[in-house]
Amino acid sequence: MDLICDERPSDSPLVETIWRSQSDQANPFISIADGRFSMVITKYREKLTFTVRGPETKATPAIGLTCAEYFGIRFRPGVFMPALPPKMLMDRNDQNPPEAGRNAFWLDGSVWQIPNYENVDIFVDWLAREGLLVYDPLVKTVLNGEPTDLSIRSVQRRFLQATGITQNSFHQIERARYATMLLKQGFSIQDAIYYAGYFDQSHMTRSMKYFIGLTPSQILDQGREAPLSFLYKTIPFAKVKINQKEDNYEKISHI
Repeated sequence: MDLICDERPSDSPLVETIWRSQSDQANPFISIADGRFSMVITKYREKLTFTVRGPETKATPAIGLTCAEYFGIRFRPGVFMPALPPKMLMDRNDQNPPEAGRNAFWLDGSVWQIPNYENVDIFVDWLAREGLLVYDPLVKTVLNGEPTDLSIRSVQRRFLQATGITQNSFHQIERARYATMLLKQGFSIQDAIYYAGYFDQSHMTRSMKYFIGLTPSQILDQGREAPLSFLYKTIPFAKVKINQKEDNYEKISHI
């Protein structure tokens, strides 16, 4: 059975979704590619750990902790931390900021309380106010296929700076995740090829094997042993383009 999580929307315009999950056993799973920047809070043996993650450009094997609880913030494309740029964090080069006592960490000379599932929106707002979390709206413009006044080179540079990956890589990851979601919802392989915008089955198979870690047939196999990580309830950016070919969060101190 693939990993599942609870999700809720966020009040922050910077956040795509907030999720939470828990693991009973330390079972291996496939961590599938994801073009988004994210943060994860892990509770293990009564200890909280704050982790910053960059994009994953390919599927990789992973393993969860026994009896651990997780919740995470999945940001919208174009959101990043200048001090921990996505390129530095890419492909599971996760960063855990230094601890600052129980349930707190150091970031840019300040001590920050680790948020919880309910007050994480306030935490994100504080980060943005302090300039530790920024958003480049050009990324959304580009992903929506809208025109810009910038040169192609400038657009490519800013997209790479904000996301850690190229536009082409982002779209390929989105398409593979979308095709996987279609297959898990009961669509046939041929329908998934059509709706996700692949040329043919071999094209989709190569893509999904690289980004998801399984072939379409393996995803449809109800008896497979390799579970997948979270897919989230989202529709990819530029889906049409693909188809066409302070309240309860307290900042502890600021030094």
